[in-house]
Amino acid sequence: MEGGSAVEPTPFISLLAALSYGVASMAMVFINKAVLMQYSYSMTLLTLQQLSTALLIHFGRVSGYTKVQDLNWTTAKKLLPVSLFYNANVAFALASLKGVNIPMYIALKRLTPLAVLVAGFFSGKGRPPMQVSLSVVFTAVGVIIAALGDFSFDLFGYTMALTSVFFQTMYLVLVEKSGAEDGLSSIELMLYNSVLSVPFLVFLIVGTGEFPQSLSLLFGKANSLPFLVILILSLVMGIVLNFTMFWCTIVNSALTTTIVGVLKGVGSTTLGFVLLGGVQVHALNVTGLVINTAGGIWYSYAKYQQKKNKPRRIISDAEAVMSKK
Repeated sequence: MEGGSAVEPTPFISLLAALSYGVASMAMVFINKAVLMQYSYSMTLLTLQQLSTALLIHFGRVSGYTKVQDLNWTTAKKLLPVSLFYNANVAFALASLKGVNIPMYIALKRLTPLAVLVAGFFSGKGRPPMQVSLSVVFTAVGVIIAALGDFSFDLFGYTMALTSVFFQTMYLVLVEKSGAEDGLSSIELMLYNSVLSVPFLVFLIVGTGEFPQSLSLLFGKANSLPFLVILILSLVMGIVLNFTMFWCTIVNSALTTTIVGVLKGVGSTTLGFVLLGGVQVHALNVTGLVINTAGGIWYSYAKYQQKKNKPRRIISDAEAVMSKK
């Protein structure tokens, strides 16, 4: 992506970016859940993911495999809010996965469009189309019904997931603006995000008491091949997810990233009932998840129609945004 370029990507590139983000996002939810079932120190896990990202990009740059501009202090200061919102989103999401099963986690994350609509209304963007409003309400009702039938209800986990919703909305908007206005590539955004994140995360793992216990447990599990495999997979997928998320948001828009996030949740919800365990089936829970999923699909269709009916713009805006990992 050329700096500040107004050239639109081809339909194939746009589709590829969206599909890549959807697959990576769905896979990451299950991988993180699998890791956290054996290693509960979520902040240390996130720190390792960011360190791996920064080191890989640095190695690629030194080896000539990637073209990344030198880090610029002015740009870094502008991207600091992106990094803070990103890490807050992932940290709260990882914390929620400790106590929330995957279907309910995905259902809760689908509340992001509701938060976006409320934020848009108060920021003076006016009322959204009726179909969009109804689909968001439908999605929210599904979450409430599913929660009533969730035998594994965990107040802390639910609170963490809802907090993650707020931070995810904020960073997607900022990523889109940063990519479009500053002409930064996906890899450059990843590098800035990783470098800015590490000091903040190190402070958190020390301040929250994860360190040094988290490292002791990590070394203690070093002899377990299954754990090492899933941990390495988590680190690799963290890099892939970051890249595809930034790529999709820049090439398409924050709106497209939101829609992809909603649609990938359909497959994740289904798989969540049969993989990794932790789901106690109840009629209310299943009914709520079905309503929530239908609302997510309806929302995606309504936003697609809204975008389709608008005059085509060279650079997309963040008119409506939303949903992870």
